[in-house]
Amino acid sequence: MASLLEMGQTLLWTGYETAKATPLPILLTLLLTTIVATLAFIYAAIYVLAPTPRPPFPSEKLYITTKPDGSTTTPKLLSCWHDEWLAHRKEAEKIGDFSDKHTGTIEEAEVEMSVVIPAFNEEERLEIMLEEAVAFLDAEYGRQRKGKGKQNGSAHKAAEAVRGGYEILIVNDGSRDKTVDVALEFSRKKGLHDVLRVCTLKQNRGKGGAVTHGFRHVRGEYAIFADADGASKFEDLAKLVEGCKEIADESNRGIAVGSRAYLVGSEAVVKRSVVRNALMRSFHLLLRLLTPPATSQVRDTQCGFKLFSRSSLPHIIPYMHTEGWIFDVEMLMLAESAPSITASGEKENFGTGSAIKVAEVPIGWKEVAGGKLNVLWASLEMAWGLAILRASWMVGVYRRR
Repeated sequence: MASLLEMGQTLLWTGYETAKATPLPILLTLLLTTIVATLAFIYAAIYVLAPTPRPPFPSEKLYITTKPDGSTTTPKLLSCWHDEWLAHRKEAEKIGDFSDKHTGTIEEAEVEMSVVIPAFNEEERLEIMLEEAVAFLDAEYGRQRKGKGKQNGSAHKAAEAVRGGYEILIVNDGSRDKTVDVALEFSRKKGLHDVLRVCTLKQNRGKGGAVTHGFRHVRGEYAIFADADGASKFEDLAKLVEGCKEIADESNRGIAVGSRAYLVGSEAVVKRSVVRNALMRSFHLLLRLLTPPATSQVRDTQCGFKLFSRSSLPHIIPYMHTEGWIFDVEMLMLAESAPSITASGEKENFGTGSAIKVAEVPIGWKEVAGGKLNVLWASLEMAWGLAILRASWMVGVYRRR
């Protein structure tokens, strides 16, 4: 041990003497070169580690549903506002003019509510969730569009919105069980022909990838993603819609997230294992440290019950990268960094720091058996994913196009 200490002291002294004898300009050049090389290495490392989503396969842009006679349709093409958005963006870049073709462009809604359900091996739990969802959606929206009417939000929101009608888009994330069969059988039983649609991903993408894919194809004035386990009380969707309308801006951009934060200290949380609660608190601390101000104030970022107005989608979905458990946080970060646009939606003003506001709404929630989440590994995955996500946006590996 003593010899090692002596060796270290000798090296330090030699380095000091060498630096002392080296001209100052050379020292400064070496220092600058070291800094630049270090920054370049960090950028390269983040670039390599940052996830890049694969483009969708052609078959993943198709859906199946049921017919009134009980048979299953041949695959049909899903509507895709995202493809139209990409075409607008490409044209704007080509002509160098974003006054008409801009990143806020999105096709008009066809129904009032879109429900996206990411599903991976959910044959046991899906039907129970669908029963609750359809009962509420039928009563609240009906299955037919009823025309247009003014927004119910603040007085300055005079834009017309679609009234009535809903769709359920189940994104089958490479399930190996009978998830699709259960969904289609439920559709037959309830007569949900072309209301309930099933889109199958050729390869498993993860919950974030499935939700993002589904949101690219929604037709609703509002779009919500809901977990297939039915843990969230579905009728609380009405609370989310109201919360979203209250905070929506002049272009009707707004987000409402279901929150279980009020359950902290309740019997449901106390009964969890000490390890699980410790991991939950550690993750919340990490969120506060690594996310921007508005996102860090959201008390429950991981609840699988989040509502988006249609106008907010073009500022979030095209820029999504994360397909794992941390995707919720990226959605909220993108909302916070969204540019401002005029009330007419015809022009963008970059660099203003105007965010899409987020309402956090308490909802009913319960533990549901049959979950496939390994809490320890999922926590480690989310921590790593959050660090890479934040670094990628900070150094410019990810950026708004």
